[in-house]
Amino acid sequence: MTNGLPSRFLALLTRRHVAGPAWWSVTARLPVYLMSLAMVLAVREQGGGYARAGLVAALYTAGMALGGPLVARCVDRVGQRPVLLATGLLHPSALAALVWATGPRSWAQPAVAFAAGTVLPPANACMRSLWARLPLSDEERETAYLWEALLTEVLVIGAPLMLAGLMLSGSAGRALTGVAVVGGVGALGLALTPLPPGTQGIREEGDQDGNGAGPSGLLGPLRAPAMLSLATVMAVCSMPIGLMTLAIPAFVDEHGTVGSTGVVYACWGVGSAAGALWLGRSQSEVAAHRRFPWLVLAFAAGTALPLFASSPLALAVALAVGSAPIALVSATEMKLVSMVVDTRLLTEAFTWASLATVVGDAVGQQVGGLLMDPVGPRGVFAAASVMALAGAALAFACRGQLGRGPAATAGCAA
Repeated sequence: MTNGLPSRFLALLTRRHVAGPAWWSVTARLPVYLMSLAMVLAVREQGGGYARAGLVAALYTAGMALGGPLVARCVDRVGQRPVLLATGLLHPSALAALVWATGPRSWAQPAVAFAAGTVLPPANACMRSLWARLPLSDEERETAYLWEALLTEVLVIGAPLMLAGLMLSGSAGRALTGVAVVGGVGALGLALTPLPPGTQGIREEGDQDGNGAGPSGLLGPLRAPAMLSLATVMAVCSMPIGLMTLAIPAFVDEHGTVGSTGVVYACWGVGSAAGALWLGRSQSEVAAHRRFPWLVLAFAAGTALPLFASSPLALAVALAVGSAPIALVSATEMKLVSMVVDTRLLTEAFTWASLATVVGDAVGQQVGGLLMDPVGPRGVFAAASVMALAGAALAFACRGQLGRGPAATAGCAA
């Protein structure tokens, strides 16, 4: 497959000025997808109850949500090196303090968890904004965003396995500390990797927009109607993921095979990764804003497949097939973020985009929990399908706006 997707990934990720930041960013992002679970296990190991562990994990997530856009704004303001150096040292230090200097009966533990979340190194947003600024062809940039989407699926699947390996030490606290140090080293490596001139995208303190305020304002890139519309679509399309996160184990439990829940979940992620490798083999010549609604519609069709499952095995197959478009939707979302936002605001824009998906997922899980008793898992699957169709309708309504670039000011097209 000389012209296949794996060879395109290899050619991109071994390029000069690309290999260094790309691989350091992978190292920096390894802890992101397992930190909440590791934190729960560490608090439980210290003797704390599940309520305390849940509080600590929730405050860590809240710190990420509140601090993420502010940290990303600093990157856009002063460049990624000083911010990554600072957060690469502060984040593992805060987590080490949480494990070794606080306890479940200490008020400091939740406070330190919140602080650790606020200084999470912004490796995700930094790398995605770099892809938009590095000297790449359009085809290479498409491949880069598809790599980002595939990497997310791989990390989601592999993170629990990595944590299990670290837990062989017998201590959740040591595992959490080790994970944090790995992430910190990755952030420092990304910070110190030389980049081509002009790829930092730093904006000046005196930059002004038409309203006489700094270009970021309170909401930053969300002040651009196109970015706000895209973030809304992303949040709506993430709600089905949260709904299904609750419905899958409930369905498996209903059929009396709780032990297979992990395998069924894995099929969901494996299907998305396989879809990226199979469907992403050929570059589309259709503009991103035009193909995006159709990809979301394909995602909506995939969310309907679990409605026809009659057993955990059938559900696993439905999830594997139905999840095939997910990574392509994610890759196109990233491409659109890079198109609709001023390049000086890209790091913050990617952070808001990630936050939109996290919020949508969280709302979906909450709604799924409320619906589970009255309608059961099949009813929650139905709700996920309806919500995905709503996301597709919104994407079609806004496709004209998403194609106008950073200057777009009009509302969604009818």
